[in-house]
Amino acid sequence: MSDLIHEFIFNSAKRTPRAEALVAGQRRLDYATLADAVRQVANALLSAGLGRGERVAVYLEKNVENVTAMFGAAAAGGVFVPVNPLLKPEQVAYILADCNVRVLVTSADRLRLLAPALSLCADLKLAIVTGAAAIDTLPAIEAVAVQAWNGFAASGETLKRAHRVIDADIAAILYTSGSTGKPKGVVLSHRNMVAGATSVASYLENTASDRILAVLPLSFDYGLSQLTTAFYAGATAVLINYLLPRDIVKAVVAERITGLAAVPPLWIQVAPLSWPADCTLRYLTNSGGAMQRPTLDALRRALPNARPFLMYGLTEAFRSTFLSPEQLDRRPDSMGKAIPNAEVVVLRPDGSECDPGEAGELVHRGALVSLGYWNDRAKTAERFKPVASNHHGLPLTEMAVWSGDTVRKDEEGFLYFISRNDEMIKTSGYRVSPSEVEEVVYAREQIAEAAAIGVAHPTLGQAIVVIAFAREGVAIDADTLMAACKPHLPAYMLPARIVMSDTSLPRNPNGKIDRKLLSMQLENIFMEPAQ
Repeated sequence: MSDLIHEFIFNSAKRTPRAEALVAGQRRLDYATLADAVRQVANALLSAGLGRGERVAVYLEKNVENVTAMFGAAAAGGVFVPVNPLLKPEQVAYILADCNVRVLVTSADRLRLLAPALSLCADLKLAIVTGAAAIDTLPAIEAVAVQAWNGFAASGETLKRAHRVIDADIAAILYTSGSTGKPKGVVLSHRNMVAGATSVASYLENTASDRILAVLPLSFDYGLSQLTTAFYAGATAVLINYLLPRDIVKAVVAERITGLAAVPPLWIQVAPLSWPADCTLRYLTNSGGAMQRPTLDALRRALPNARPFLMYGLTEAFRSTFLSPEQLDRRPDSMGKAIPNAEVVVLRPDGSECDPGEAGELVHRGALVSLGYWNDRAKTAERFKPVASNHHGLPLTEMAVWSGDTVRKDEEGFLYFISRNDEMIKTSGYRVSPSEVEEVVYAREQIAEAAAIGVAHPTLGQAIVVIAFAREGVAIDADTLMAACKPHLPAYMLPARIVMSDTSLPRNPNGKIDRKLLSMQLENIFMEPAQ
């Protein structure tokens, strides 16, 4: 039994010390070796003065150091903050400052790009750099010590006493785009992460014989869960930083992968590829948006022995629902039912439960509901609200997460997605805030008005389209504006198209830019030739 997330690794090391735990390129670690590496990092962090609950950010591609830094921080009694490696320096610096990161683990190349922005990070005291670069070739950062990974890890050979932590304490902070601008840090307890891993592993029937390919970024809850479910089951996690979709197929074959998780745009790319007839895949999972029926059908034809699990989740509660493979033919459009150890209800605005077939907001209660948003009581209060129940005369009140998604439930309890209540754009499996994109566009002084709109796209789910209106007397074209935005936005946040408007953008009765009207005007833009 594990109460803390890093104990998954230690317990598996006790049961099967020589079983393969982690594969990253040519590097292969068994559970005993991985457990030792995690303990060493924990000891090194404690030697460096990491306090109880202090944050350790990891800004790396998927590799061994990334994994041992995260779980080492947890084992020390700290909190790990995985940062998407696609983010630009100013976005990374915002995250580091927002959650008061004390230690940063990154690569030499990333640190060089990030260094000018680190002046915003007043709490940062130590940067640990992976790779072979000499420390004296790296930029000096005021008030921040820079140390090589190998030397840092060696300092952890002396056993230290970890800070006492219980399952209600914070284990990780995952950043997700906010509906009103800057990303929000979703605070996860050890209990949240342990409950999530055990729940998903139960319905996927994960065992020590599974080999799970970690394709998605570890900064995603969905990506990180590929590690936690593997370590819980004593299975093997195989890390991949792929360049092309066919690299995934090659990895599945070479590593005899049994479990593969992806988001709809990636499934669209890999479904038509040539899969071997004797493919070892036992199951497929999808989240981050609905998988299109033609894509699902193509996967089922190509991989008849792989069971598809269609899942719905939100970072604030990890996973909420899944559709059993046995239900696919009967109800292919359903989100399924609640995952084990969770209750999902459909509620009216007044908190009463909707009747079957009635549209309402999806509300999730149970052990997977996160602790809220870091340093943001107002936004936490908007999304996390108490629900009351009465058990045998004992009044109980707990926090539930209100998803912002409108759904309905049928007579048999199966759920169906209807729409989102906010303006978030769901593209390539990422949730993107329109205002984050607009902020970068408005930073170009030539622009008077701008709106970022999510438009239906055949492969991305939604594509980002920016409509911009230039200041009076200023000439700027779409290509110039796109080139100005590129250095400041990661690839998944870049507009697929920029449209320059000849007139001021339309307003609704409240005086705000009329996003609904713009969405209607743009709904067929990707069915038409580019202008």
